[in-house]
Parts: sequence; structure tokens; C-alpha cells
Amino acid sequence: MDPLVLARLQFAATTIFHFFFVPLSIGLVLLIAIMETMYVVKGKEEYKKMAKFWGKLFLINFAVGVVTGIIQEFQFGMNWSDYSRFVGDVFGAPLAVEALFAFFMESTFIGLWIFGWDRLSKKVHLLCIWLVALGTTMSAFWILAANSFMQRPVGFEINNGRAEMNDFFALIGNGQLWVEFPHTVLGAFATGAFMITGISAYKLLRKQDVQFFKKSFTIAVIVGLVASFSTALFGHQQAQYLVETQPMKMAASEGLWGKSGDPAPWTVYAHIDSENEKNNFEIKIPYLLSFLSYSSFSGEVKGMHQLQAEYEQTYGPGDYIPPVRTTFWSFRIMIAAGCLMIVLGMYGAYLAWRKKLEQPNKFFYRCMLWAISLPFIANTAGWVMTEFGRQPWTVFGLMQTKDSISPSVTSGQLLFSLIAYCLIYTALAIVMVYLFVKTIKKGPNAIAASDDHSSDPFSKEGYHHVS
Repeated sequence: MDPLVLARLQFAATTIFHFFFVPLSIGLVLLIAIMETMYVVKGKEEYKKMAKFWGKLFLINFAVGVVTGIIQEFQFGMNWSDYSRFVGDVFGAPLAVEALFAFFMESTFIGLWIFGWDRLSKKVHLLCIWLVALGTTMSAFWILAANSFMQRPVGFEINNGRAEMNDFFALIGNGQLWVEFPHTVLGAFATGAFMITGISAYKLLRKQDVQFFKKSFTIAVIVGLVASFSTALFGHQQAQYLVETQPMKMAASEGLWGKSGDPAPWTVYAHIDSENEKNNFEIKIPYLLSFLSYSSFSGEVKGMHQLQAEYEQTYGPGDYIPPVRTTFWSFRIMIAAGCLMIVLGMYGAYLAWRKKLEQPNKFFYRCMLWAISLPFIANTAGWVMTEFGRQPWTVFGLMQTKDSISPSVTSGQLLFSLIAYCLIYTALAIVMVYLFVKTIKKGPNAIAASDDHSSDPFSKEGYHHVS
């Protein structure tokens, strides 16, 4: 088997699996911070119970996410040494800041938050969870700063065949970062919100702890609706930025082989024939691609054939057209999932506003339970579109994927490590699902009672808990 194919498959597996946990952690901790804020402001114990219950799920997810991140680092070092050597002097700064500042801040204040109930004052304890929320968001910022360099390299110079950073502020001021970061983080907020609404809907469907989960649902559905709608708005800005900086990715995401025409229609469906580089059948909405690209109902978008010719003049001979089917459909899957989230969020917010959550809404609650998957689908499809659409480049315009792989790694080694990682991920997934289900079945009252017993290490229950 081709080592490059195996290395790319391993990168996809480790990255996608890791990215299940990252946005969920970012989203859950924001909701927990909001709930604890309401506890401090209103003084109602139910909000404290909410912060503790959803905090259990956050801690489980955070722990598993750390392990998956370590595995992802392993595959980087093993499979992509030439890439690491090329960008190491650029990536080193943002990744060091992420590890030394953001992640350490998360870890420190998570510990204080866990063990600080009834030891710290309410306001100090509340500050701890908000600092955890800030830390998770800042971690995302620095990771995306590194990724944005891959999409649009800035603030560097080539020295001895390597990219070396010469302007740190250009790196963090990268326009790609400032459209990618809000889009990704808002999507993470929606991920946490839909997890809470889905679990709450399941409990409301079973009429368990109705008042607790009704309030949880109300808070989460408002955050989910605002976050989903805002994600779409920043996605629109990101699409416009792609037209300027990565027009080939934009053309591939639209299945646009030739010029679009002016005004440009948006393709809803296309039967893409990649071998003959054409679409055999299309369904289009007039004017919409021009609006998506320029916020105007006029304007032409370049097609892949035109861009291929331009890229050959700039970068030399080669095939610069990415996998069109994957880029095209991942973009539409992301949009479809996002639209469903907005629709469900609007209806859920309407029910909460009209105080109809306790009324029989079996079909809607079942939809919300399944809707837990929607942000994960949207997040995954968005990253697939982002990374596939940049091909054949690892670092756009500077380094191709075929030149990034470790030269000494064999197909057998890659296949063995891929199988090993998949087995580890399967075990982690089973453990996480088991712990999630166990925590959810216990319910908020049992979680609060166990926390109260274990909060005092000198009590009999607390001594056994600590032991």
C-alpha cells in the first residue's frame, strides 16, 4: 500500500476523532460557567446542581480529549517529519503558547474548580470556571493560528529550505485566523449546547427531574440557537475570504469547472464526473453564489480549469485540483447540518419562551436527542472540506502533501500504527460512552449527593472517595 495514502488516512482518523472532544469541551464549559453564574447571582441551589451535573460530563470528555490529543502528536512526529522540519520554526511559537499558557491555565483552574466547592468563596470559585472557559478558547486560538498558516502562510521567510517565522504579529494577525477562529469556536459552543439539549430532551421525554432538565434545556437551547446562527454568519465571511486567498478550494466546493458566469448561481446538487472534469447534472439557485462570494447579487467566480492554468504559471507543472466530490459534498453536509440546528434551535427556543416544554412534545424531543450528532457532523464535514480543499498542498503554495511524509516510515509500520490507534480509539470511545451513560442515568440528585459527601476529605465518605 502507498505510504502516503496510509499516512493521510491515519492523520484523518486521529484528527477527526480528537476533534469530537475539543469542541464539546469548549461548548460544555461555557454552559457550565453560565449556570454557575446564575447560581451566584440568583442564589438558587438548582443552578449549582446543574453546574455540578454537567460538569461531570465535561470532566469525562476533557480527560478523554487529552489522551486523543497525545496520540495525535505521536502520529505527527512519526509520519510527517519532513513537514515538521519545514514548519517547525513557525509552529513552535503558537503551540508553545498553547501548551504553556492556555492548557496549563485550563488544567490549574479545573483542579481548583473540582476541589474548590465549599472551600473557595462563590465568586472565586465562579472565576475559576470562567478561566477554564477562557483557557479552552485560547487553546483553540493558538491551534488555529498554526492551522491558518497552512491555509495562508504569512510572517515567515525561507532559510535553508525551511520556513522561519520573522513576524509573530503577522502570524496572529493572519486574516485566515480571524475568519476561521470565530467560525470554529462558535461551532464548539453549539456542540456543547446541543449535547445538553439532547440529554435534557431525553430526560423530559422520560419525565425524570423535569424542572432541572427544563431549565437546562432552556439555557442550552438559547446558547445553541445564537451560536448556530452566528456560526453561519462567520461561515459566510470565511467563504468570501476563500474567494480571495484559496479560490481553487472555493471552486472545488462548488463543483465549478469553468467560469461561473455573472451573476453566479449556487449549485445545490451536482453529479460530478471527476475523470472527465465536468458535471453531468446540476440543480442551481440563481444569484446565490455571487452573494455568497461578494455579498452582492452580481460577480463572477473563477472555475478550476482557469485556476489550474494560473497555478501552473505560478507554481510549475502539476495537478492543483483537489478531490472535487469530497470537497463539494462535505461543504453541503456542513451547511445542511447547520441549517437543521438553526431550525431546531428556533423551535426549541419558541417552546421555552411559551413555557410549553412540559407539554407532550415526543417527536421534537426525539429529534433533539438525535440532533446531538448534528454539530459533530457539521464540525467534521467542515474540517474535511477545509483540509481536502487545500490539496495538493500541506502549506498552501509552499509545500505539497507528497513532500511532507517521513521518508523512513514503511507501509507496514503505518498500517500497524493505524490499526493500533483505531483500537485505542475504540476502547476510549467505549469507556467514554459508558461513563456518560452511567452519569446521565444517575441523574443530578445522585451526582450532587456524591459530591457533597466527597467534598469533605475528613468525613467517612470523603475519606473513602479520596482513597
